[in-house]
Amino acid sequence: MRASTVLFVAATVISAGFAIMAAARDDRAGSRLFKPLTTFIVLLGAAWLVQPGAQPYRALIVCGLAFSLAGDILLVLPSPRFAFGLAAFLLAHLAYIVAFSAGNPIAPAQLPWLLPFLAVCGAATAYVWPGLGSLRAPVLLYLAALSTMAWRAATRGHAPLVTRPGYLLALGGACLFVASDVILAVRRFRHASRAAHTAELGLYWAAQLLIALSVRG
Repeated sequence: MRASTVLFVAATVISAGFAIMAAARDDRAGSRLFKPLTTFIVLLGAAWLVQPGAQPYRALIVCGLAFSLAGDILLVLPSPRFAFGLAAFLLAHLAYIVAFSAGNPIAPAQLPWLLPFLAVCGAATAYVWPGLGSLRAPVLLYLAALSTMAWRAATRGHAPLVTRPGYLLALGGACLFVASDVILAVRRFRHASRAAHTAELGLYWAAQLLIALSVRG
């Protein structure tokens, strides 16, 4: 592994640690600094620090990370804009879907891979449904995109130019993203929990880091 990649991973872990500690202490100023900063470091790493990867895959992953950064900023504003943050992360997942579908056209044989992700997101939707209120339609759309993103990551193992490590990194990141967002939905719409918030953030940045590292050739 290149020294720049090691530096990138270390910087991400350190910044994420500060962000998680700030969230655990309910330190809003710390969260406003370190939450976007951590995602920015991941974006920077995907764009410049890891060794060159296949194009346009890298550009699409960087685009997804840029939308994620926008979502993080919207969610830590003094008056959080949850619906706008949700829209930004929806766009991030759409960028990831396109990236994971490059050289990997949808085929009937791939459809069974979708079922586990639909089951997880469907169960989460049913559980939080009473608390969604006016956000039911946006959350349904978001979880559909989340399921599709993970599904496309799971089916790209035999796509041209996709290395085994790159495939596993992206798939691992996609699965962790699903876990993080399910915890977020439960925490926000059913049972608020500081421990759940810590798990959600840790899984979120682990997901983004693995997806960013998947751009390596």
